[in-house]
Amino acid sequence: MHIYKALNPISVLSFDLDDTLYDNKPVIAAAEAAMLDSLTQHAPITKGYGSDFWWQQRRLLAKTQPEIRHDIGRWRLLGIEAGLIELGLISCEAGEIAELAYDAFWQARTTISIAPDVTQLLTELAKQYQLIAITNGNACIKKMGLGDLFAFSLQAGPDGRMKPYPDLFLTAAARLNVKPEAILHIGDSHRADVLGALKAGCQAAWLDHYQQPVAVLPHIRLSHLQQLQHFAVS
Repeated sequence: MHIYKALNPISVLSFDLDDTLYDNKPVIAAAEAAMLDSLTQHAPITKGYGSDFWWQQRRLLAKTQPEIRHDIGRWRLLGIEAGLIELGLISCEAGEIAELAYDAFWQARTTISIAPDVTQLLTELAKQYQLIAITNGNACIKKMGLGDLFAFSLQAGPDGRMKPYPDLFLTAAARLNVKPEAILHIGDSHRADVLGALKAGCQAAWLDHYQQPVAVLPHIRLSHLQQLQHFAVS
């Protein structure tokens, strides 16, 4: 752990979820596979169209509705619907099948196992700090078994624009009735988590998986999550 800036008193620890508390790559891979299986089942015409086709549909949608990017769940749902219409389905049928495919995606996407050592770390930290989650994704802390440890979770889309916009951080501070500087946000993305937290006036701890050089330093750089034991009750 490297401390670059003096820390102000902290009362809240805010966690990003994807690739911070767990490896998100296999989660998304399984969710994409579930979505494709559902599409093949309910719309055989989609067989042979892989994830790239559906990603291109989302890209096209974002060109006409750029704000949709801030709600990745709705963006994916509408992208599936647009792709089905592109393949020849009528609008109402496309909407129904898109809902089924998105539900299959979401069920797999929110099936996440948290390593016991991470759960133990969070349990120790929760004795001294309020814990919250701030995510650009749509993982569910309750489904991953962490609901009792966190005060709440804020998600881009329903709760504001995605990080690095300051919306979610400022909403969290207002809900907890604390100044933003009392929040230490921990996340793996320098752009979303570090720059977002700093823009909002929060403190930032960067879980730097790849030891990347950056121009804007966080308050703390972590090489692995367990280094947060430094903040746990002894």
